[in-house]
Amino acid sequence: MTIPPLALTMGDPAGVGPELAARAWHALRDTGQPFVWIGDPLLLDGHAPYGIVHEPGHADAVFASALPVLPLTLPAPVTPGTPDPANGAAVVESIARAVELTLLGRTGAVVTAPIAKSVLRAGGFQHPGHTEYLADLCGVAGQEWMMLASPQLRVVPVTIHVSLRDAIAALSTDLIVRAGRALARALHEDLGASGRIAVAGLNPHAGEEGLMGVEDQTIVAPAIAILRAEGIAAFGPLPPDTMFTEAARRRYDAALCMYHDQALIPLKTLDMAHGVNVTLGLPIVRTSPDHGTAFDIAGTGRADPSSLIAALHMARDMAATRAAQGHIK
Repeated sequence: MTIPPLALTMGDPAGVGPELAARAWHALRDTGQPFVWIGDPLLLDGHAPYGIVHEPGHADAVFASALPVLPLTLPAPVTPGTPDPANGAAVVESIARAVELTLLGRTGAVVTAPIAKSVLRAGGFQHPGHTEYLADLCGVAGQEWMMLASPQLRVVPVTIHVSLRDAIAALSTDLIVRAGRALARALHEDLGASGRIAVAGLNPHAGEEGLMGVEDQTIVAPAIAILRAEGIAAFGPLPPDTMFTEAARRRYDAALCMYHDQALIPLKTLDMAHGVNVTLGLPIVRTSPDHGTAFDIAGTGRADPSSLIAALHMARDMAATRAAQGHIK
């Protein structure tokens, strides 16, 4: 199914985002889904030819010969590897414009380049990160969930960017149920998967019948029972140390994990280069490469575009699946 061009944000201009956008365009210009880059075109000099467009729909005509750009102007000069909070407002504007265009149906999905939260915070940005800001822009704050996906594994952490101590304290049956519902919906509406969800235990050996902690019996298992009663194919809690083997992964479409590293360590170990960050619970499709700004290699030509290309492919596929099922705006 044909969808509008994707919206790719600028990310931190001192990071690898502009270079990766150029390299992704070189890789996809002949056969890939067209996308429009929202950023300062001066950042692309020496990386790729670009064409200024003022309407995303014009990107299709430009894409084969140049990277289409919806231009933004940065107020401060950019030195690769040296972020400047003075450019933070433009970074945020790039995200906001991408979301607005996609909510209006003028772009098919949002793909975000990496940002540096600490740099934006120094410039006055009040949100914890990309995901929370996107949910706020879409009017669904508090309903957002992070999924990390690669060809080998999909994972959703129930608790995310908090300490392990705080993650355990925050874990509840209701939180697991809400994450499980969002994941089940995404598997069906966005990914066309059958919806089998493996639920990780919190404790070693999933608690070993209470010998290694009772949370799996008192918090996790009741959540699984609720999900199953709603017709969601969730099962567990499973011992986290064995549920990510090759044989075990054949039994499910995604894993619901109790905390950040329980989810991200196996995914990044299996396939760091092709990992994609997906935000569930939004009225639009949003993906992102599963890496940061890489200030240490910005401007050196060493940045690997694999994860961004995977994010663009996944955004296209998810948007097409939503559209085919009538779930896209």
